[in-house]
Amino acid sequence: MPAGVSSTSLVVGFDLDLTLLDARRGIVATFAQLTARTGVPVDGELAASRLGPPLETELAHWFPADEISAAVALYRELYVDHAVPVSEAMPGAVAAVEAVRRAGGRVVVVTAKADWLARASLDVIGIEADVVVGQRWASGKGDAIREHGVDIYVGDHEGDVIGAHAGGALSVAVPTGPCDEASLRAAGADVLLPGLAQFPDWLAETVLDRRLAALSARLTELGSVLVAFSGGADSAFLLAWAARTLGPAAVVAATAVSPSLPAAELDAARAFTAALGVRHLLPATQEQSRPGYVANGADRCYFCKAELIETLGPLAAEQRLGHVVTGTNADDAVAGFRPGIRAAAERGAATPLLDAGLTKRQVRAASRRLGLVTADKPAAACLASRIAYGIEVTPSRLARVEHAERALRLALADAQLSVRDLRVRDLGDRARIEVDAELVAALGTRPDLTAAVTGFGTVEVDPRGFRSGAMNELL
Repeated sequence: MPAGVSSTSLVVGFDLDLTLLDARRGIVATFAQLTARTGVPVDGELAASRLGPPLETELAHWFPADEISAAVALYRELYVDHAVPVSEAMPGAVAAVEAVRRAGGRVVVVTAKADWLARASLDVIGIEADVVVGQRWASGKGDAIREHGVDIYVGDHEGDVIGAHAGGALSVAVPTGPCDEASLRAAGADVLLPGLAQFPDWLAETVLDRRLAALSARLTELGSVLVAFSGGADSAFLLAWAARTLGPAAVVAATAVSPSLPAAELDAARAFTAALGVRHLLPATQEQSRPGYVANGADRCYFCKAELIETLGPLAAEQRLGHVVTGTNADDAVAGFRPGIRAAAERGAATPLLDAGLTKRQVRAASRRLGLVTADKPAAACLASRIAYGIEVTPSRLARVEHAERALRLALADAQLSVRDLRVRDLGDRARIEVDAELVAALGTRPDLTAAVTGFGTVEVDPRGFRSGAMNELL
């Protein structure tokens, strides 16, 4: 793994001028104003062509040494009015920062520009940084890079390469400033991209590679695993990667069979494990024996997961497997109210995807690499999640929901309406249908389709469409 790239956490640093920010027009105008105010002729176009080093370095070309401090102060005062308002984002800059956010990372800007001017410029171009450190140049950037845990530092100047290495970060260089590819390569850039437009794809692949390596290391550490395999995208990928890393003999899949598992999910789970050549166990779980589950309070998932892990723990021991593992990912850990995760953790279940920092997006991307049929599979929470909190979970209610969803999918297919996400929420004697947002209007005017949902007094279509965890809105 290249120095400076963390397998889990992600902090990306950026230089400002000619990396994220194009202020050349305003810089030329500011130097013109400086000339008018001081009488000292400054070639603004020339100055703007060699951006990167501190302002003091540039002004030393034009002013006597004893006048530089005053010129710097005046320039910055003029910059506020003549450069900041006309600042523009460099091509690809906004998307590059968004790519860091999508990967769950933080953004740190380390620049030779004064930090208050840097913040004002970022505001104008619509980029928000978690940290801005100003008045740092070349090796002087290293302390800030190290202090803020920057893994990757992106810049356009040889000085940015020096700063990245001084701070122990991977240097990504773009020849969008005064330095060409040859000089950036000679300075020791670890990665050279044509521009920031290529950065999101590079970052996604790089971070995914590092996190998959971390996942392999974590699984190797665990040694042998019983995977709590629901059939969803997360547990399917974990199962496939575990088999790839540890070998099929050290991996067993276990799919809990109960009234809350749709029959179609069980069939798909069987086919998936067979294709991997992994042993597949189908233990029965007894959620209905737990009053907290049946009562269906806001903590229902706690009792369901407790039942699952307490069933799988002894099963893992019987199979001489070291650990029970779940498909909890890094997004799940920050998704808010998740009592099921707490129940699993309390009972010793390991979470390799979370430990490796893999997000849902990355799980799907890695699944596509492996050619898994679950790569783009819609979320498929258990049937109990369809029943409104406070309404008892019973086998008959679960069966009613399963039948309603299956019938509605068939009706939509017959009407040649493609649907990805579909839920029938049980609100007592009332059913609320959630579908993909683009289908809401069509479904709302087709009583012949909603009639497929039977067993309820009334049926309605949620105008907001499908939302994962919609039942939590009622809490």
